[in-house]
Amino acid sequence: MKVFTSTDPLGVEIGGALKNVIAIATGICDGMQLGYNPRAALITRGLVEITRIGTAQGARPETFSGLSGMGDLVLTCTGDLSRNRNVGIQLGQGQKLSDITKNMKMVAEGILTVKSAFALKNKFNIQAAIIEETYRVIYEDKPPQNALKDLMSVEIDTEFSGVRGLE
Repeated sequence: MKVFTSTDPLGVEIGGALKNVIAIATGICDGMQLGYNPRAALITRGLVEITRIGTAQGARPETFSGLSGMGDLVLTCTGDLSRNRNVGIQLGQGQKLSDITKNMKMVAEGILTVKSAFALKNKFNIQAAIIEETYRVIYEDKPPQNALKDLMSVEIDTEFSGVRGLE
């Protein structure tokens, strides 16, 4: 094992928390059997949303490109042992969150974290459609198919618009 250090604990903490939200969204995508290209796009755009929220709070943008950002995000979004991804898969297959959590033996942190992510997105007026739609699926019982449709209709500017230090 090799250990890397960071001088940006805020960025490490934000990335470590918000990747769970993106993992739920990725799981929904996988549960809907949308394929690998949409999964890759979702993870990549999710990283932009994480970076927007992190940099708005003072984290450094490069932290999210490292192991504690992109590295942790990719594993959590694609790993078969990811609790958050598994919650998303079941949501994408049409199951209700209450039924999913009732049968879980461990906590999927993203279920609660999405509330904070949604609040931060609103507080800083950040465009974070993946976080918003994941929140709506989990807490407003929005059907995943409708969330996907709305996600695809979001107008975008440039790839890194809204990311401090990368605009």
